[in-house]
Amino acid sequence: MAGHFNQFVWHDLSTLDMATATAFYTAVFGWSTQSDDPDYHQWANGKRGLGGMMILAEQAKAMGAPPNWMGYISVADVAAKAAQAQAAGATVYVPPTAIDGAGHFSVLADPQGGVFALYQSNRDYEQPEAGVGDFSWGELATDDLAAATAFYVGLFGWETQDTDMGGGWMYRLFKVPGGSRHLGGMFQKGPDMPFPTNWLHYITVSDIDAAVERIKAAGGAVMNGPMDVPGGDRVAQCSDDQGAGFGLHQSPATE
Repeated sequence: MAGHFNQFVWHDLSTLDMATATAFYTAVFGWSTQSDDPDYHQWANGKRGLGGMMILAEQAKAMGAPPNWMGYISVADVAAKAAQAQAAGATVYVPPTAIDGAGHFSVLADPQGGVFALYQSNRDYEQPEAGVGDFSWGELATDDLAAATAFYVGLFGWETQDTDMGGGWMYRLFKVPGGSRHLGGMFQKGPDMPFPTNWLHYITVSDIDAAVERIKAAGGAVMNGPMDVPGGDRVAQCSDDQGAGFGLHQSPATE
């Protein structure tokens, strides 16, 4: 797995109805699904694997979890990294577990409650640049930006940089050490954001306005945007027709 440790490499959707979710994401992004397992379907953008889909676990529903997307961060040793995270205050929801023929994973929540997963692959490969229809950005909305920064920097070695998004609202970018591009950002939730700490994962589109119309036509919702952000990009925060949140990201390079 040389070349892409400590960044998001896979995304799973926990949903209430896989057939309905398949129809939604196919209509909006043109994705396809494939699976040899009726309980877990894999998403593909053309020939590129993006992640998977499963029914939202009963235990998660009992804890109040809605349908959601979860990102997997690639590491060299899941067991060691999960132990390090737990020592730093994380909650381990799924302990390091083998995936038949693929590697190991673990599901955790950071000290403020943001859920993410660790993934250790059995094979070496390079993570390609995100193209249209791929996940391109991870964004953490947190109750404690300073504590979240310390946790993730300590765990993954991310380098951070603050940028003014306008009106004095600061947004903390992150990237792997020495990386040429930022992988996502974090921000402190305000009093007008009563939702829990969470990660939102953005998908690249070539025309964000057209994508918004497809989302609405497929029964989804647009919660915020589209809006311009520094650097010439445009973003929107959305949800599918079962309530799972995701973002849209359009950059000048994909127009």
